[in-house]
Amino acid sequence: MGVGVSGWRLARAVAGTGQLGVVSGTALDVTLARRLQQGDPGGHLRRALARFPVPEIAERVLARYFVTGGAVDDRPYRPVPRLGLRRGQAADELAVVANFAEVLLAKEGHDGLIGVNYLEKIQMATPAAVYGAMLAGVDYVLMGAGIPAEIPRLLDDLAAQRDAEISVTVAGGETSHTVGLDPVTLLGRSFAPLARPRLLAIVSSHILAAYLARSAVTRPYGFVIESPAAGGHSAPPRGRVRLDEAGEPVYGPRDEVDLGKVAGLGLPFWLAGGYGTPDGLVSALETGAAGIQVGSAFALCRESGLDDELRRRLLRDAADGALEVRNDPQASPAGFPFKVAQVPGTLSDAGVYAERPRLCDLGHLRTPYQKPDGGVGYRCPAEPAETYVRKGGRVEETAGRRCLCNGLLAAIGLGQRRPDGYLEPPLLTLGQDTGFLSGLPDDYSAADVVERILQGTGAR
Repeated sequence: MGVGVSGWRLARAVAGTGQLGVVSGTALDVTLARRLQQGDPGGHLRRALARFPVPEIAERVLARYFVTGGAVDDRPYRPVPRLGLRRGQAADELAVVANFAEVLLAKEGHDGLIGVNYLEKIQMATPAAVYGAMLAGVDYVLMGAGIPAEIPRLLDDLAAQRDAEISVTVAGGETSHTVGLDPVTLLGRSFAPLARPRLLAIVSSHILAAYLARSAVTRPYGFVIESPAAGGHSAPPRGRVRLDEAGEPVYGPRDEVDLGKVAGLGLPFWLAGGYGTPDGLVSALETGAAGIQVGSAFALCRESGLDDELRRRLLRDAADGALEVRNDPQASPAGFPFKVAQVPGTLSDAGVYAERPRLCDLGHLRTPYQKPDGGVGYRCPAEPAETYVRKGGRVEETAGRRCLCNGLLAAIGLGQRRPDGYLEPPLLTLGQDTGFLSGLPDDYSAADVVERILQGTGAR
């Protein structure tokens, strides 16, 4: 669901219907900091921060980012610490507090379940982000865009309030690198053990599912099996990548998931990508799935975190049959194909993309690499091409790359502002199947989506 689209309001609304509500955990440090600088309309974030177990940490975050009444329109947002192997106290405090606040708000007012979704690709953010969510009592952790083999151990260690770490991939590096978090050092005191959330690994291959399930060390609670039609990042085709006439990856028989083999693993699984309809749910249940994961239908509902004007525009275009969602193999700096809604005036527009100055001021998708002197640097193929090449990257890797960090934040109304009047353009992602709109009201709620999917299926 990109950044902030599945925020606490949406997750809370879904959980209130008896389903698992999931918040997007990507870049919550940035979204919290910018919303505080907007003045925290409604006071929800300050209410959540008031419940953080170490008040002085929450107070430091508020002192740094909160602006009474909101910053003036032309003032740039204050930057947040960038991800790196050596994380400072301020960076960890912001990440922990931000994830705590988002999950806490999502869990208010109901007794349902809340999950949080992270990208394995963004390894340097994971320990602090997960710990913040666990402090708020998150029930599930979902993770895709990589192989979450080390996450079960991370959850075990953080639940026990032990020093925890995971490996970080460093391009060209021969030395192993890790990033971690020591709860006692961060909070300045010891706390009782936390409830350990269940892990759902998001995969697109029965082979990967079997690999993770083979050992108790890597085994998740269950799987979300995503088809290539799902929104956001998707796995590239297996084998040599071929593109069709529209420049999209071509998937073949090797990319089809053998659901019988997944079911044979004995772990629950959910299907995602084009299943958000009554028929889709019935079909999933018939395969032995425990249910379905739904994204796009909720992304366009009233509780979505999308900028409301953009949300309504997507709804109109989809209802008129005019919405095109392209599986772009080059857009994402992460290297995975990424679904981009083709909307004029956004970063999908070739003219808007050409006019945007290439910069990398957030860096959540930067890749660590080993420098010739043995140190570690960071690069992103969406940064200026000459900068990327100077850091050892290949110029062809920069072609067509979009800055997802800035574009997705702009899509939820948090685009960076520049003193010269420049405003970051949005980037929109959605699944390629919009059949879920059939039977829904023109401007529908999250509860409408759940009711429509369950209607006539006898499912609960």
